[in-house]
Amino acid sequence: MKRITVILTGMLCLLSIAPAVRAQGKMVGGDISMLPRYEAARVAYKTPAGQTIPDLIPYLRDEAGYNIARVRLFVDPTGATGVVQDTAYIRPLCQRIKAAGLNLLLDFHYSDTWADPKAQWTPAAWTALDEQQLADTLYNYTRLVLEHLVACNAAPDYIQTGNEISYGILWGAEGKTTYKCYPTLDSNNWTRFISLLTRAGQACRDVCPDARIIIHTERAANWSATYDIYRRLAALDYDIIGLSYYPEWHNDIATLTSTLNRLHSSFPTKPVMIVETGYYNNWYPADATYDFTSTWPASAAGQKAFLDDLVAAIAPLDHVIGLLYWFPEENPCNNRVYEPWYNHGLFSPSTGRAVDALFAFKALRGDLTPVTSVSGEHAAPQGTYTLDGRPVSDNERTGGILIQNGQKTLKINR
Repeated sequence: MKRITVILTGMLCLLSIAPAVRAQGKMVGGDISMLPRYEAARVAYKTPAGQTIPDLIPYLRDEAGYNIARVRLFVDPTGATGVVQDTAYIRPLCQRIKAAGLNLLLDFHYSDTWADPKAQWTPAAWTALDEQQLADTLYNYTRLVLEHLVACNAAPDYIQTGNEISYGILWGAEGKTTYKCYPTLDSNNWTRFISLLTRAGQACRDVCPDARIIIHTERAANWSATYDIYRRLAALDYDIIGLSYYPEWHNDIATLTSTLNRLHSSFPTKPVMIVETGYYNNWYPADATYDFTSTWPASAAGQKAFLDDLVAAIAPLDHVIGLLYWFPEENPCNNRVYEPWYNHGLFSPSTGRAVDALFAFKALRGDLTPVTSVSGEHAAPQGTYTLDGRPVSDNERTGGILIQNGQKTLKINR
């Protein structure tokens, strides 16, 4: 039995709360790779009520329900917007994530700059290598990074061997696409691509045998391409299908749900994790493929509505085991840490306060099942309180685990 002290005005109530039946929940969290830069600039993160958050990682764990954090890694980062994460940069961040009790997802970009469908440039230091040397270097680099993190008590629990690799990895020197792979089209580049992924995966298995390997693509709106990629990778040693889903590029949630269900039917042994998602809080991109501003305005309210709809869609899908937000820590209030301002963050650009969308993923945490009974030394208090006993008014509820009229409940805002 767990005893929780609930402090009320003028009285002290001690409640004995029966432990909940823990359901299997999903991994929920976000990519927080820029957090050290914001912290170095002394950017103020604040609660919805305006109190300063002294350390964002425990706050994301305790208040936003995060149980996983993702960190990206470049070989020799260029220093351009957001491309600053080398091994020395990520080590203390990974240590903090693990020390906070969160799962760690390490995202190898295998590039000096952003790796995505339009750019999978080979690191400059690797461009002169022949194919055998490149494969060996990929293995050795992956192994050395992982050994370093293991030695620092920061071993990843999940590892992406590449970022949005729908068209392959390590294309060659920047501007050259010699080794690009095209879904649904045959070429010798597919053999090379699979061979490189195999070597990267071998390093992961050798150093972190308990970590789960993710193969991350971003063709969620194109089933034929998505199917073709994972069909070709059928013999590859990996654990999880990873997807990016941004509605402006990947269409509506119904399209995503269809892809998720078809993946499960076609590859039933591979669970799926949405390792990137997000929505805009101020303006919508003019070059977006799909315009959903009539459904979800580019605003804090629209951002929350999108995430609520996304959470509701994937909650019943047991084969979808995780959902991560991209760049929740973006906080442009009174600073220029990240330019241009991307306007995906979950902190108000005008006040630095956490917005409602930050708390949207709590509903996917299966370990937040309401308890079945409450017994106490006094009658159960009426009203609503946080788990640490703070009374909560109706207009400040952001969702999450609350004590409501004596019952531990999960509050989901709609």
